[in-house]
Amino acid sequence: MIHLSWKNRETIKKIQCVHTDAKKYLVHNALTKGNIYDVKNETEEFYYIIDNTGKVGGFYKEYFQDA
Repeated sequence: MIHLSWKNRETIKKIQCVHTDAKKYLVHNALTKGNIYDVKNETEEFYYIIDNTGKVGGFYKEYFQDA
């Protein structure tokens, strides 16, 4: 249950949100274009970050670029 401690984990890197134009999901409520976020975990397809709600969320990598 590693996901329970992600919020307190060390930041892996910082990424910047480049867009919130999602085809399927509502992401503009949790992400802001231009903001820089701390990556807490990373997989092949997702970044797990602390989003605008203050919780850790998983988002497709297509929304971000390295800061």
